[in-house]
Amino acid sequence: MKKLLVLFLFGSSFAYGQRNFNINETVFGPRQYAPKAIMAQQWIPGQDAFTYLDDTYQRLMVRDAKSNWTEREAINAARIMEILPTILPSKEGAKLAMFPYDYQWKDSNTLQFAVQNASGKHVINYNTASKQATLLASTPTDANNIEYNADLTQTAYLIENNIVIIDNNGKKTTVTNDSNKGIVNGSDYTHRQEFGIKKGMWWSPKNDKLLYYRKDETMVSNYPLIQWNERVATVKDIRYPMSGMKSEEVTLVVYDSKTGQKTTLKTGEPKEQYLTICTWDPSGEYIYVGVLNREQNHLKLNKYQATTGDFVQTLFEEKSNTWVEPQHALTFLPNNPKQFLYQTDKDGFNQLFLYTTEGKLVKQLGFEDVIVDKIHEFNTKGDRLVYTGITNKGLDRQLFEVQIPSGKTTQLTSESGFHTASLSSSGKYLFDQYSNITTPNKVDLTTVGNKTKVNMVTAENPFIGKIDLPRIEAVSLTSPDGTTALNGRIIYPNNFDPSKKYPVMVYLYGGSHAQLVQNKWLYGAGYFDLYMAQQGYIVFTLDNRGSDARGRDFTRVTHRHLGQAEMADQMQGIAFLKTKPFVDQTRMGIFGWSFGGFMTTSFMTHHPEVFHTAVAGGPVMDWKYYEIMYGERYMDTPQENPEGYNQTSLLNKADKLKGNLLIIHGAQDPVVVQQHSMEFVEACIKAGKQVDYFLYPTHEHNVSGKDRVHMYEKIAKYFDIHLKK
Repeated sequence: MKKLLVLFLFGSSFAYGQRNFNINETVFGPRQYAPKAIMAQQWIPGQDAFTYLDDTYQRLMVRDAKSNWTEREAINAARIMEILPTILPSKEGAKLAMFPYDYQWKDSNTLQFAVQNASGKHVINYNTASKQATLLASTPTDANNIEYNADLTQTAYLIENNIVIIDNNGKKTTVTNDSNKGIVNGSDYTHRQEFGIKKGMWWSPKNDKLLYYRKDETMVSNYPLIQWNERVATVKDIRYPMSGMKSEEVTLVVYDSKTGQKTTLKTGEPKEQYLTICTWDPSGEYIYVGVLNREQNHLKLNKYQATTGDFVQTLFEEKSNTWVEPQHALTFLPNNPKQFLYQTDKDGFNQLFLYTTEGKLVKQLGFEDVIVDKIHEFNTKGDRLVYTGITNKGLDRQLFEVQIPSGKTTQLTSESGFHTASLSSSGKYLFDQYSNITTPNKVDLTTVGNKTKVNMVTAENPFIGKIDLPRIEAVSLTSPDGTTALNGRIIYPNNFDPSKKYPVMVYLYGGSHAQLVQNKWLYGAGYFDLYMAQQGYIVFTLDNRGSDARGRDFTRVTHRHLGQAEMADQMQGIAFLKTKPFVDQTRMGIFGWSFGGFMTTSFMTHHPEVFHTAVAGGPVMDWKYYEIMYGERYMDTPQENPEGYNQTSLLNKADKLKGNLLIIHGAQDPVVVQQHSMEFVEACIKAGKQVDYFLYPTHEHNVSGKDRVHMYEKIAKYFDIHLKK
């Protein structure tokens, strides 16, 4: 096992006035001790100027190159509240706790934002030159999944499971009228929000047609969630498609707002398939859909005629012996409506591929082993694109610019760390906000080309003089086969004495689409991790194979055997800990939530000799009880992979449990349903094994708010009872 340790950050020497976190700060501390930053930054189109919120969140500030980036106020929340009664349909104002955080610049003088009051949600344009406001669109208070067309002449929204369109004169049109709650229209919760699905409706480029999902889940089993807040408890049924069972049937419908006509895209059979990455052609004549089979190993990018729904052609196909996981809609070039960018990790890392609308691959725009994390803006000519890329073995986020015609890629940011950066519309200036393990936050304004920098913010350590922060150390280990670097961190107790022995808390997740160790402030550590270190624990975290931001091969190793390669990697971390003389191997604990709860319980049953005490929150106990879209991607169906399901099930391993295990579950959990933990508790009873169990009656998959403080206190006390001497 190869290891590389680099010491960073804080010593634990005590300074006057410093103290440990209290339990409330494990939840509310991140905001209280946030390093100084520039929030909600946006470049103004056509100007070398940007705006952001001030420290009070009440004022929108502006800086520009002409004034040498001197700060001044653009508009404040008080002004917005002053003008609202004069333009809102109800002549009613709204009290703003802060300036609208999701504001947008539509042009060099027009600021757009949304506000809410008792009559609904309202979209407003504010002209910074004339200082006049205009109401553009309003939706009622019970509207959900709101989608505005580009010119804001029409707005689509959901009332329960049906779509309504309201125009800017207030006229409402009922698009769907399904009384059966098992038919859901326009919902972003289609395919349970897998495959990058974030919305369920898309307006056409010409603003006259609405594409929407129609989800038929009447054939999916009802799953009961007991509601405890009534005098006599009631049942809330949800549709929950479990692995290997019947799935929902989804179609895509085009509604023509001029004619009222509906057209269903002819996406074909079988009905149990996934319709993803839905994208309108810039002409409005065609729609592109990623059609993914239920097995999730064969994707077709299909083109359909919008007015007839007819299939036109398959542009290309993508196959895998594990899974194909589309996550991003197509991005058309602003200067060429016949070409688009497609993202895929088929060659190892999620990167950009340039295609024509006839399906011809023009070029691959990937750069080295950089993973495209998020694409941003094109330049004004439309021949360059800026994106955030993942580098440094998954630890860093850097800004890149790719020249579309040549494919030449330039890294725009340089300091190792986590960058949130953007270019001005002229391309002359780079706004760069970043942190790393030694830098709480820094904001520089750089002149592109000559690299002249103006420092806007250099944040001080927010804990100095307040909190006695424990020392954090970066750890690099290697996977058991010796081929893959694994990122980790270790947090030491305050006043650490290497001659003493300390109890350990391993905190892990380990599943897909999550990464716990990142090169940003605190190295990605949560406040509960820091709190437990202050209570005298060595706190250790490792991102195993299967977790995010490392590329295709890093994830696919888990296929059909979830938890196995992940535990093997985590055992490398455990072996590392056991080489440390200050680690008490008889007092080791482990804690994880969701997939981390599955990993925690897996360790307590597969490797019962390692951990003395464990806390598993919202844990998957048997993948046959988990939902189809996620579960079958990694495990296939129980019918196809009985060996894998048997190997990964924890219900048939309860008799192996030796240590202390506390299971925590939200009684309303619609993600990892409570049946998982109940079945495991029952298996423990049958095996004669003691297990501790605690429910949060009103919570779903995560425990939030003040109740989260209660949860952390319970977890901390559980470890103290069993691991503290």
